[in-house]
Amino acid sequence: MSQLSSLCVYCGSSPGSDPIYLETASELGRYLANSGIRVVYGGGNVGLMGAVADGALAAGGEVIGVIPKALAEKELAHHGLTEIHTVSSMHERKTMMAELSDAFIALPGGIGTMEEIFEVFTWTQLGFHAKPCAFLNTSGYYDDLFSFLKNMVGQRFIKQEHLDILLIGKNHSELVQQLSEVKIEAFDKWIDRKEQT
Repeated sequence: MSQLSSLCVYCGSSPGSDPIYLETASELGRYLANSGIRVVYGGGNVGLMGAVADGALAAGGEVIGVIPKALAEKELAHHGLTEIHTVSSMHERKTMMAELSDAFIALPGGIGTMEEIFEVFTWTQLGFHAKPCAFLNTSGYYDDLFSFLKNMVGQRFIKQEHLDILLIGKNHSELVQQLSEVKIEAFDKWIDRKEQT
């Protein structure tokens, strides 16, 4: 059904306060497995991370984890994955995850999730790659964030064209379908930049 072969999933290492977060993470994992899309994620066995991996594995899917050695040594690594790569740093982790993936999706999470999805979105914005990014907005978790991003557009720190390619949705199947179909166009990042003479 999809042009995607691998989807990178960023999400919390905690389960969150509402059981719907875990349920949705597990559903996404199963859906990706049933769609023949490989899951790339941070390699953990806890929180939403573990739920995504377990959901995909239970449905016979392929799951690749990338985890820094320091976290693996704290017994957070998932030991039932198709592949697990233990790396030396967070920078190496994020680079490998990006290289292994065709697109990126963020489920609810904390500071690490925000940092990861916005880094790869910045790379899309700058034209370093043409891989789409999305937020799965479970129970309106990201409503306030997108209000803030719209404010950034209004204050002329982000172009509307760039915000438009950052997908957001509440239905995982529709969102994955959008990720498989979206075409990333190159836009000049800079706003109000004076022409070089």
